[in-house]
Amino acid sequence: MKNLTDIQRPQDIHHFSDDELVALARQIRQKILKTVAASGGHLASNLGVVELTLALHRVFNCPEDKIIWDVGHQAYTHKLLTGRYAEFATIRQYGGISGYPKIEENVHDAFGTGHSSTSLSAALGMAIARDLNQQSHEVVAVIGDGSLTGGMAWEALNNIGDSQRKVIVIINDNQMSISENIGALPNYLNKLRIQPSYERTKQVTKKILDRIPCIGKGSIKLIEKLKNSIKYLLVNGIVFEELGFTYIGPVKGHDITALTAAYRQATLSSVPVIVHCITEKGKGYTPAERHPNQFHGVSPFNLESGQTLKATTDQTFSQVFGETICELAEQNPQITAITAAMTRGVGLTAFSKRFPDRFFDVAIAEQHALTLAAGMAAAGLQPIVAIYSTFMQRAYDQIIHDVALQKLPVVMCFDRAGLVGADGATHHGAFDLSYLRLIPNLAIMVPANGVELKEMLKLALEKRLPVALRYPRGSAELEPSEVEPVSWGKAQVIQADAPDLVFWACGRMVQTAIQSSQLLAKSGIASTVVNGRFMKPFDYPLLEEITAKARIIVTLEDNALIGGLAELVASHLQRINSAAVHCPVGLPDYFVNQGKISELDQALGIDYQSVANQVLKIYKAQSGWFDATR
Repeated sequence: MKNLTDIQRPQDIHHFSDDELVALARQIRQKILKTVAASGGHLASNLGVVELTLALHRVFNCPEDKIIWDVGHQAYTHKLLTGRYAEFATIRQYGGISGYPKIEENVHDAFGTGHSSTSLSAALGMAIARDLNQQSHEVVAVIGDGSLTGGMAWEALNNIGDSQRKVIVIINDNQMSISENIGALPNYLNKLRIQPSYERTKQVTKKILDRIPCIGKGSIKLIEKLKNSIKYLLVNGIVFEELGFTYIGPVKGHDITALTAAYRQATLSSVPVIVHCITEKGKGYTPAERHPNQFHGVSPFNLESGQTLKATTDQTFSQVFGETICELAEQNPQITAITAAMTRGVGLTAFSKRFPDRFFDVAIAEQHALTLAAGMAAAGLQPIVAIYSTFMQRAYDQIIHDVALQKLPVVMCFDRAGLVGADGATHHGAFDLSYLRLIPNLAIMVPANGVELKEMLKLALEKRLPVALRYPRGSAELEPSEVEPVSWGKAQVIQADAPDLVFWACGRMVQTAIQSSQLLAKSGIASTVVNGRFMKPFDYPLLEEITAKARIIVTLEDNALIGGLAELVASHLQRINSAAVHCPVGLPDYFVNQGKISELDQALGIDYQSVANQVLKIYKAQSGWFDATR
């Protein structure tokens, strides 16, 4: 029996028999299950592509042949086959290997991924480079049916088909993304699934027609029309072939023999090829097969029962948002909710069931989501768009051009803002405050807890302006426990123990400011703590009032220091010629890798102890400014 532990490179499986690969697939599933159960990760998507990946590495010669994984959260088998078995237990952990393909991590990771619908564009770029350099290796893109709902994927398909450069596209069709797939494309793929006879019939028809003597061009055209008539009779719209691809499939995505044959057939083509593979998300683990959306991304869980090990009673920001929007929608029939293939993640499941006619999951199409919302707003509705911060970046032009420029009342909820943890650099919402601040007509609210989120959501709807609300992943039950009513454009002074030292924080960093202040108080250093609440309109009057007395101002944000709260305050201090020392706390000018948020905070020096230590150093350097005994 061949052991997974013996696999050091993909070439080690090139000569495995079908039975040996089937046995290896069982070992891989067990390794993935045990690892993800212990530390969390993407489970269902990875269990669904084990055989697909084994056949890929059996047929293709990686890293000479380039394999690009769309999104990349389904690349665990790929990692196990490319020399990372010994490190696999560290996946998605601080200092460990990434949960996504990463160019700098391994030579077999041809292209770094994390966001969807990018693989085809990257593959065409690599195919162009191959052809210009007169090379002959294969370029393979593995893309899910969910990612195919993204407009960028279709832009690339159009370009590939037009160029006729050889790119092999593997469609991993499991009928799921983060949420169940929505739209016309999944319906089209469903039709292809139930027409496996098409390819066989086409080949037989071709052979018969090719034997008929062709007399003149008219006969050739007639034969071509007859072939096309049969094509359209058997399948309602051969979209991929009309785009210039050779279509192979559907192929059973868990049949290594069938997959191997399909991939080898694809290598014989001189034009772009699509291999359509039907897989089951969560394959081999019953709880994941039954509930693939719940096992898309999981925390550590009990392998036998499938139950999460560390349940929490704290409400998350997403849950507070979901409850609040339902309450508001009961009173206001003009409220609609829009998301992009993340209904459950952003907390809109209940809304989708209670108000199905007012709920819109547009699939992986963030740009469309924002302009759709703009159209609704222009027609008098009050749309609320909820998308993870890292994915909202993809709709930046639409936020500027279609929403803010026209002053349309769209409420944009940036879920998972700031550091998100184990998903790492591609998923941290590290830049939203910076790029949103630049946009005229746009208000930016930053709730520190669930109570503020509820109030701000109500206020945003009342104002009927373009509004962005950004909030973190995780517990919404943060300090301060007592929240003053939210006033438009006003910050909140949480404590005013001394005017010399001021903490001005936003979002989850308000709690860090409170804890840092409490720690410094033990050393006899009193301070003022401000919950900023708004980035735009910013509470400049309060800042100027505080600046008149403050000697040290500490700004805290879980956003890039460049362009965020720190730069806003620093530029204002310069304008008014303030002598106060500014201590900026935030995310550095590099991409932050994966790890627990607490680990990342400590490593970046933005946890409360590190912040208190930074302030203490400044205090000691300016000891004449304080009387620590008062």
